[in-house]
Amino acid sequence: MDCDEVMLTVRITAAERALLRELARGHGGDVSDVAVDGLLEVIPALHDDACVLPLLRVLARPAPFALTLWLPAAVADLLPLLGERLVRTGGPAAGPASAALSAALRLWLGGDRVVLAAGLARLHGGCGIGTAAVRPWAGAAAFGAEPVKAAA
Repeated sequence: MDCDEVMLTVRITAAERALLRELARGHGGDVSDVAVDGLLEVIPALHDDACVLPLLRVLARPAPFALTLWLPAAVADLLPLLGERLVRTGGPAAGPASAALSAALRLWLGGDRVVLAAGLARLHGGCGIGTAAVRPWAGAAAFGAEPVKAAA
């Protein structure tokens, strides 16, 4: 059975949850879509084991709140690979996909809130449609692709 989306739970802090909700309010209101955009921005930067060390530092900090997110299956498929890298570099062995998701999302949310909002605005600027409608291409800018604007 193929599934378009996968449900995963992340552990985050109250401040991170508030920031994620604030960013979502400014970009269509869907927390999962904003989280996917953030993941697609941060995951490509984690190309080797040395780059995973910031994720381990993030995971070492307490995160008391659970938040359920819906991720496109293609994005969720990246998380076990990142989770395996976390385990190899000393991260938690239990639930590597959820741990990788939590760490990557928290790493992204640890950035400057103005920069995060500006990045989301650039990603969705000029589209004229909501975040959910562009979900399959949401992270294209994170990989250096330029958005294409259709003629009216």
